[in-house]
Amino acid sequence: MNKRTFALIAVFLVQLLYGLNFTFAKLVMNEGYIKPFGFVLLRVIGAAILFWILDCFMPKEKIDRKDFKTFFLAAVFGVATNMLLFLGGLELTTPIHASVIMITTPIIILVFSALFLKERITGLKIIGILLGFAGAIVLSVYGKSTRTGDHILLGNLMVFANAISYSIYIIIIKKLTQKYHPFTFIKWLFLFGIFMVLPFGYQDVLEIKLETFTPYVYFSIGFVIIGATFFTYTLNPLALRNLKASTVGTFIYLQPVIAGTFAIAMGVDTINIVKVVAMLLIFSGVYLVSKTPKLKG
Repeated sequence: MNKRTFALIAVFLVQLLYGLNFTFAKLVMNEGYIKPFGFVLLRVIGAAILFWILDCFMPKEKIDRKDFKTFFLAAVFGVATNMLLFLGGLELTTPIHASVIMITTPIIILVFSALFLKERITGLKIIGILLGFAGAIVLSVYGKSTRTGDHILLGNLMVFANAISYSIYIIIIKKLTQKYHPFTFIKWLFLFGIFMVLPFGYQDVLEIKLETFTPYVYFSIGFVIIGATFFTYTLNPLALRNLKASTVGTFIYLQPVIAGTFAIAMGVDTINIVKVVAMLLIFSGVYLVSKTPKLKG
């Protein structure tokens, strides 16, 4: 198997794991086994342990002390804020809503790149931004859920805020990825992240009643920690080393398809015209934003 084929398989697996994650996490939280912030704490601690174990088998890189400040800031947006908003929002919305909102990430990254990195935005990309945000608004304002405890608007807003937080994280680590191997700083991000989410999730973890857990609950928690956190953060850098960022970005289209299909199959979500229209608007927006303009001459 050549490096490109391996990278394509890796990036597909990332989207598969993320897509399935929406339903597994939703079921565990909605059934009352673990509250969202407690789930975040377990997720961060579990992944941090795995990353530091992995580090024992990786080449060592010397880190400049001044970069630890950037590591800390990246942990705020890429681990703590990102995960607290995501699982908190997912508890209140549906897997399809959350997965569709999440694919606005490339659009948000483009906006921040223009604002902070002074990257140029073409007219076509501006149309893409407007279409993507229009889809997010349609989904949040007109979206419904069959579950009584859901609050679609608030949940979608939290997931969207999570996408913004993750986009800021991508901007922050852009220079770090050029200076260090991703595994070098990811372990530090999760270590810092433990202390950041501890005040939010500590009490929720104490309230967990292990005697109520079924094998399915244990599997779901393990999947979120190992599959949707450790493996995704491990496979993404490997894919980026052998593929263009734009190629990796196009795979994000798979996430709502996988999430929606699995959620419907598990009876956690349903499809309707509002979700389809919003999905088409956002898909179109992300496509236009990701489209590379042709060079003249």
